[in-house]
Amino acid sequence: MSVTDNDHEDFAQQIADAAESFLVALQAISQEEAAGSVIPLLLLETSQILLAGARLGAQTDFTPEQEYQPDVGPDPDLDKMRLRLARLLDSVDTYSYNFDPYDPELVTAQLSDDLTAIAMDIANGLRHFRDGNTDEALWWWQFSYVASWGNNASAVLRALQSIVAHDRLDQDLDFESEQIAAAEAALDGDPQPI
Repeated sequence: MSVTDNDHEDFAQQIADAAESFLVALQAISQEEAAGSVIPLLLLETSQILLAGARLGAQTDFTPEQEYQPDVGPDPDLDKMRLRLARLLDSVDTYSYNFDPYDPELVTAQLSDDLTAIAMDIANGLRHFRDGNTDEALWWWQFSYVASWGNNASAVLRALQSIVAHDRLDQDLDFESEQIAAAEAALDGDPQPI
């Protein structure tokens, strides 16, 4: 094997590791009992899989050896995971996003559906990789990143980040009312104890 072949294999292994990590984490997150930690964990996992996608997008186009995608068996049944995620995400599951910033169109989607669709695309590439077809796996991951899961993951990431931001920034903080009272007293000329 040449150095280029080794680099190619190493890159494929890194993407496969990221794919495996995302799929395992998504299944584990969907089985959480309490919804409190779900959003930050999904934010982290979505960010990490987007890094792998960005690495794929930065590469020249991969070319599969065969004209048609080889059969790697049935798609995994992720419907139970999707339903568990929908239950956990409950009131924040439905969100809106701009599908294409260069051709604005507002789209309504569900986080649970989009996360499951991302998992399906990534799992398909992982099955090719596990079958020893590195070129097909890289082609599939890259193609599906550009065609679908990259856009879905970007929208999911933005929605999750928005939830975290609202959770952290929309709170009425106790010290805020104390600061307002102190400021009002200072404006009225009442000295404040130090």
